[in-house]
Amino acid sequence: MKRKLVQIITSIGINSYFKGFFEGDIYKGNLKKICVPGLNCYSCPSALGSCPIGSLQAIISDIKYKFSFYVVGFLMLLGGLLGRFICGWLCPFGLIQELLYKIPSPKFRVSKRFEKLKYLKYVILIVFVILLPMFWVNDIGMGSPTFCKYICPVGTIEGGIPLVILNESLRLAIGFLFVWKIALLIIIIILSIVIFRPFCRFICPLGAIYSLFNPISVYKLNIDLDKCTQCGICSQKCKLDIEVYKNPNSLECIRCGECIDSCPHNAIKSQFGFKE
Repeated sequence: MKRKLVQIITSIGINSYFKGFFEGDIYKGNLKKICVPGLNCYSCPSALGSCPIGSLQAIISDIKYKFSFYVVGFLMLLGGLLGRFICGWLCPFGLIQELLYKIPSPKFRVSKRFEKLKYLKYVILIVFVILLPMFWVNDIGMGSPTFCKYICPVGTIEGGIPLVILNESLRLAIGFLFVWKIALLIIIIILSIVIFRPFCRFICPLGAIYSLFNPISVYKLNIDLDKCTQCGICSQKCKLDIEVYKNPNSLECIRCGECIDSCPHNAIKSQFGFKE
């Protein structure tokens, strides 16, 4: 309940420009110069800040080929401090997926044969967030935010759908791209009902970035080997199918803390610091 409360407060806090829904427009004030920790669309009518992935693409695709020291430094700082704790506690789309997963339905664990799909998010990060915006350019040398434009379901649900509903001119301009994004969103929604956080596990480039910091971040999980009996209860409880007692700081761990609560021997601890 504590984690869910933090997720809700964070999601409302970074999307508190409610005036945007009444005006059918997005906030363009100074706060938009600041990135938020999780995946939250710049074009959401209520969004106060910017999405780090969208901001990164915007700089990479710029005609002047600038390097985004601010965005990269921001991601390295948060990743180095918290790792994927941000995914588990501070990301609005993570909350949306978890709420969808609560809908009564058959639930499925990801089979071992599909385990390698987790590497897809790194491919998406390299290809759609970095390479295509940098090299797939128009006649004047400007690239395109390809992940946001062709893949991101967050932009569709938070930005595209509300703005189309609120603006007649946008409704008249609907074409294949919008239909494609709606189709992807529907697939993600269906998968989120039956699989725990599929977008985070297989697609999210922001999660891919933060995951690289999990083993070295200041915040981490530790196993007390004197107490751990390797009973496997923590792994059974983990919705991301991580063998927690073997790899407590797995790249896939979102630090939700359910393994800590489930351990009958109190062998799993979270810590904020460098001491083992």
